[in-house]
Amino acid sequence: MRTGDQVVQDLPWRWGVQGRIFIIGGLGYMFDAWDVALNGFLTPLLGQEFDLSTGERGLVATSNLVGMAVGAVAWGTIADRMGRKKAFSLTLLIFALFSVLGALSPSWEIFLVLRFLAGVGLGGCIPVDYALVSEFSPRKQRGRVLAAMDGWWPIGATLCGVASTLLLPLNGNWRWMLAVMVLPALLLFWIRRGIPESPLYLTRMGREAEARAVIDDMVERTGAAPEPYEIPLPVAAEKKPTRGLAAAVEQLRLVWAFNPTITGVAWTLFITVMLVYYAALAWMPSILRAQGMGDYAAFAGTTVMNAVGILGVAVSVLLVEVVGRKWVIGVAAPLAAAALVVFALVLDVPAAALTMIAVFGFLILVAIPVMYAYVSELYPTELRASGFGWASSSSRAVTGFTPLIFGSLLWPVLGLPLTFTVLGVIVVAAVVWMAVAAPETRGRELDRVTGAEEPAVVPADKGDKTAV
Repeated sequence: MRTGDQVVQDLPWRWGVQGRIFIIGGLGYMFDAWDVALNGFLTPLLGQEFDLSTGERGLVATSNLVGMAVGAVAWGTIADRMGRKKAFSLTLLIFALFSVLGALSPSWEIFLVLRFLAGVGLGGCIPVDYALVSEFSPRKQRGRVLAAMDGWWPIGATLCGVASTLLLPLNGNWRWMLAVMVLPALLLFWIRRGIPESPLYLTRMGREAEARAVIDDMVERTGAAPEPYEIPLPVAAEKKPTRGLAAAVEQLRLVWAFNPTITGVAWTLFITVMLVYYAALAWMPSILRAQGMGDYAAFAGTTVMNAVGILGVAVSVLLVEVVGRKWVIGVAAPLAAAALVVFALVLDVPAAALTMIAVFGFLILVAIPVMYAYVSELYPTELRASGFGWASSSSRAVTGFTPLIFGSLLWPVLGLPLTFTVLGVIVVAAVVWMAVAAPETRGRELDRVTGAEEPAVVPADKGDKTAV
């Protein structure tokens, strides 16, 4: 007899069932992108209003990204200990509250504190949303679904760029840039209350009646043939702390104890790829302004970089189940870093520079969606949100200081071409390690990714017209 987990992962895809989870989860991810992209637009405006040095301007993004690093750990732990659904709703509420307060900041110092706290709330969106969406998705479509999740990122970043550009004529426009995204975030918080808890999570927690209720409802709503299934008893484990720093530290220990090599690959991929992306995202408007472009041109150039990323996500969705996760990441990430090097070399030629910005925006958004899908699949259900959260947190902790180091040390001392070359070399090192040390997850059943008995590829159902 099959298990409830297997039934869920073999259900047909329906937009009214799994698609609803995908859309609501993706909208939260869209606000994550909007907020991170906003750092690049806020940096020059805050620097001008508060007369900040280049290093101080870097703190605008640093405070937000470090807050996200803290939030990724905290909310990943909450999601694995207390449930996906609770974390799913509260992350956006905290983000919206401190974003409103940030828009009212009377000073730069208070602004930094509030941006940190907003980051703590929003930092949980990615690990929690990916854990929830992956656990509701059929395994035949899971790679495409998780890659498609990242399509919300360039949409959010592009909306941020459009809104920021349109708000430039307003007095005190950086405050409106913060405030304008709060109302839709609060609306999404209300909508998220209707999302069910993950049946895979309920099974692992021994909540059989709740798990069966969710699974039976999904079987009925997708039109699948009902069948008997079993809910295995949860594996007995020693009592673990459930609150505070002790819980987060315990989850970190379990993440590394599960498989040190896989966790090392996951962290290295996140750190290196996101280091390149956040460096470009946080400083591109300032780089273009330093090259002599006005605010409108600099903001529009950065917006183009984000908008082209929508095409990159579409390509990643097409490739992820065809060539596999590792190949897409291994090719697209180094090429994206190379595009930034070329951009720095042709910066004196505006048309060529803008072209390379678009090429970078396309390639990096081919790599990142697949990387997110890949890392979320590497961990078992009881560690999925924490494993993803700690990987995300490691990258946010490192990249959180990148805007500060980039603006005060790397760019002024090494120059842009050499700085981007160094970043590209570490990306290549990371994907080489992934190629030799981590398994391919394409087509594998969740919680059996590393099992030798599981086939590497699940044959596609040629008659299935419901794939994403």
